[in-house]
Amino acid sequence: MEEPRYEYTKPRSKFGKRCNFSNYDSIDVNMLSEAAAQAEHFKRIDPITEGTQLSKLYGLHTNNTATATYEEDGMHHVEGGWPKDINPHDQEQTVRYRRKIEKDELFVHTMQHLMPPMEHTILQNNASDIYEHYFTDSAPASLVQRRSCRTVNVYRDLVPIKRPVTHLSWSPDQGVRLAVSYCHTDFERPINCSPVSYIWDVESPNNPFVTLRPLCPALATEYNPKDGNSLVSGLMSGQVALWDVRRGALPIERTPLETSHRDPCNKVLWINAKTGTELFSASKDGQIKWWDTRKMKSPTETLVMDLVKPEEQDVARATGISSLHFEPTMGSRFLCGLENGIVVSGNRKGKTPGEQMAVRFRAQHGPVVAIERNPTFVKNFFTVGDWTVRIWSDECRESCIAWTPGHRDAPTGGSWSATRYSVFYVSKADGSLDAWDFLVQQDSPILSVKVCDDPLTYVRSHEHGQLIAVASKNGTTYMLEFSEAFVANQRSDKFLFTALLDRETRREKVIEAKNREIRLKMKAVRPSDAATAGGAESDQARADLRNCNPKLDPLVEQYEQDYETAVHEEITRRMSLENSEVNNNEPQNATWTGNREI
Repeated sequence: MEEPRYEYTKPRSKFGKRCNFSNYDSIDVNMLSEAAAQAEHFKRIDPITEGTQLSKLYGLHTNNTATATYEEDGMHHVEGGWPKDINPHDQEQTVRYRRKIEKDELFVHTMQHLMPPMEHTILQNNASDIYEHYFTDSAPASLVQRRSCRTVNVYRDLVPIKRPVTHLSWSPDQGVRLAVSYCHTDFERPINCSPVSYIWDVESPNNPFVTLRPLCPALATEYNPKDGNSLVSGLMSGQVALWDVRRGALPIERTPLETSHRDPCNKVLWINAKTGTELFSASKDGQIKWWDTRKMKSPTETLVMDLVKPEEQDVARATGISSLHFEPTMGSRFLCGLENGIVVSGNRKGKTPGEQMAVRFRAQHGPVVAIERNPTFVKNFFTVGDWTVRIWSDECRESCIAWTPGHRDAPTGGSWSATRYSVFYVSKADGSLDAWDFLVQQDSPILSVKVCDDPLTYVRSHEHGQLIAVASKNGTTYMLEFSEAFVANQRSDKFLFTALLDRETRREKVIEAKNREIRLKMKAVRPSDAATAGGAESDQARADLRNCNPKLDPLVEQYEQDYETAVHEEITRRMSLENSEVNNNEPQNATWTGNREI
């Protein structure tokens, strides 16, 4: 920016001219301001009131335009442009008028001008058939649906010390709110962190809708499916807390410590009862407790996961519960995943504890991280654990009917799509989310999304199927929106997925029956061999084998023998191939003397 300056010019002839000074008398100049000079033209008034308007002044004008009148008029054009006095249906009049036109002098000249463009257009239409169907012999291909995903909102923990998210729950009123539980599951590391949890509005990721302030951190917070203002939480102290968002941020009721769980209560679910006040909770102490919100002082029923002697209900022998699921359409039945990889299909209507957990599945090699039934095909459920996801059927207990290949990173959670039958989502420890569709492919996910760099801890699907809530270890919750291919079902999807599940279930039943038959044969063969063989040496060998491995399964023993036989056959085959190659490489006219070729 240039500085302000003043420029003046003078002729070159005046440069260096000396100054002429002269003496003058004093000059008096009276300098009056402009206001003082015009004061005689004004009259002073004191006091005075004057109105002031700071805003702009607008004028209101109305004008009514003239109404335009429209009317619809049409003409049924069938043949030619006949005059009004000619009836086109009267053949005699049309013939007479046509002869009159043909006798006109301009008729031939006009036709000569109109015929060439019309003839050109007709020939052009005849050259290419605009109604021709191409590729009639090929079957029409279905449109390829685009599969995509985008992050809609991000909900961050407001506490300075970041805490992992342990549970997510959608509100029952169209899923407009999301309850998020924060807690450090590494209990051996002493961290003085805030125990608060939040309820977020889906459309407002900056400030939480409600802040829940329990006395100790909550591991799980679940909405009441019949009341959008009521929630229940499982606390680190083993207690169960009841909330009502209309009554403030503190719990309205808690279970006593002496009747609560011994370990942190990590799972809590509502029961689809008529009263809407029943729920049950689980913990890693191996106990499931049923509660009624109208009487929280003591549980209405308790079930201990004592798999050795269920009737004794010994807490010392109980196996910790790592996952829990309840399907509202199945009444009193529930699924319980244990830390040793076993899934117990429980029935609350059982008269004894043994009947209540009679159905068991050996699902995973480690803790069952997540378990959930298919919303449409409730007889089928999946389990997430170790490095795979397995799909099970209630009719097959010995083996699963489908499974995913081993993941490079351990899966941390899973959830079925609420709308599309064959789609489920799996969160992994590397911060990615896999979307699987078993109708499209079973060997790899159809879409894998890198959500963040931190491990994911929980995933929950929205009831409309398009939104997925994913939680991470750094306390951040991500709202993902998937494309229509993950939400809508095709016309034949239900039939195809039903056929897939039935086919795999029948296959597993056949395998189970075959294995059962082999076991029975092995049990029948063993006593007969012992009776006919005789001899102290064989008896001593069997006794040594029984002492070394008392739990040796006959089927496993047969498999080991088959394996050894296959190994010997492979060694023999390779030796024969090597001998044949040596014989083929020998010279035809060579003779041998000792070990030297001549």
